[in-house]
Amino acid sequence: MSNKGHVPTGRHRVVIIGSGFGGLFSARALKRADVDVTLISSTTHHLFQPLLYQVATGILSEGLIAPATREVLARQRNAEVIFGHVNEIDLERKQVVAKALDSTETYDYDSLIVAAGAGQSYFGNDQFARFAPGMKSVDDALELRGRIFGSFELAEIAAAAGRHDEVSALMTFVVVGAGPTGVEMAGQISELSRRTLRRDFRNIDPTVARVVLLDAAPSVLGAFGDRLGSKAQQRLEQMGVEVQLGAKVVDVDATGIEIEDQDGEHRRIESICKVWAAGVQASPLGQQLAEQSGAGVDRAGRIEVQPDLTLPGHPEVHVVGDMISLDRLPGVAQVAIQGGRYAARQIKRGLAGEAPEGPFRYKDKGSMATISRFSAVASIGRLRLSGFIAWAMWLAVHLVYIIGFKSRITTLLHWAVAFLGRARGERTSTEQQIYARLALERLGDDFTPSLNLDRNTGERVEQTVG
Repeated sequence: MSNKGHVPTGRHRVVIIGSGFGGLFSARALKRADVDVTLISSTTHHLFQPLLYQVATGILSEGLIAPATREVLARQRNAEVIFGHVNEIDLERKQVVAKALDSTETYDYDSLIVAAGAGQSYFGNDQFARFAPGMKSVDDALELRGRIFGSFELAEIAAAAGRHDEVSALMTFVVVGAGPTGVEMAGQISELSRRTLRRDFRNIDPTVARVVLLDAAPSVLGAFGDRLGSKAQQRLEQMGVEVQLGAKVVDVDATGIEIEDQDGEHRRIESICKVWAAGVQASPLGQQLAEQSGAGVDRAGRIEVQPDLTLPGHPEVHVVGDMISLDRLPGVAQVAIQGGRYAARQIKRGLAGEAPEGPFRYKDKGSMATISRFSAVASIGRLRLSGFIAWAMWLAVHLVYIIGFKSRITTLLHWAVAFLGRARGERTSTEQQIYARLALERLGDDFTPSLNLDRNTGERVEQTVG
């Protein structure tokens, strides 16, 4: 049964789906508009996704890169934040249906901004996720933190017991995908093993850990160009990372990964800890919107939008960020930020009776990727930088876009500890971090989280699971 999620106020209501860059920045851009903003998200935080790999490798805590959305918007009086997973959008009725545990609510809108983002893509092999988590959420990062540090702990146990044949697979880390996330992840695992952990164990030598970076593409950081890609590869190899290109992953299991090389030969790497950093798949809401509006979708599930980021026949619906297919725009934070602000401006202009400002124009502010401490690559317009200068620019840009003054200061302190010294203050991991996703899988698709309370009596009721 669905309930009305809010009471009509008579003002123009803007519903925003998603608390990522697109959703949050569009909400903030409507701060002084004569509208009511309802932001609905399946998480209670705004995730600064570019720094997830630092949570996974113990540099930063999740709170520093994922401030509470309510806190961010607390002073914006025309905005409300709703926790819920949007599973239905009705374009004809102008309604959004969201579910939180066993509660289902319906929200009416006058304008809709869909910024639901994208998840990890396994290119049709979703079973790989069980053995090679992606890097798209706080849960992913915390699970990987447990898997990475846990692999060293298990290797120590095996070595102490004389089971040296187990140590090699436990100390082999495979990262799939040589884009920015994969490069940053491989670099940090290498630094973790060679700097942070080098004196912490008695029966294993963490500095001999094997870190492998795989990609079916012919180059590292292909979007950055050959020159920067080559420099990134050289730096990774200097750090001991094995870069294997033209290597297509064909199977993943608990103890290893199967690879097909360009010559058709198959081989296997024995590895307990694998990280998947290749490919994205847009939110399934894109397909739902396409079916109702007649818009097309590409192979990654991104919906083809109009030049003004709206849907065909539905000028009141704006789609921004990783969900859109338009002019080959990349799936980066700046596209979402600029798209969210643009959508907000269009709504405000419409309410003021002004003409639309014209088609969305993305201003490319460049791309950056860190490789190791004091080393990064940056592509800004025609400028190509690498090394320390690029790393310093990366540092400054990421501090600017982290939400909140407190988070900026604390992040800077954590970076000082990790980069100037060798310690990492966020090495805590728990069994729940590592096994929770697997436990949920075993519960099955029929499992529905519930408060187990009778709505009339408030008393706990029995629930049959699976």
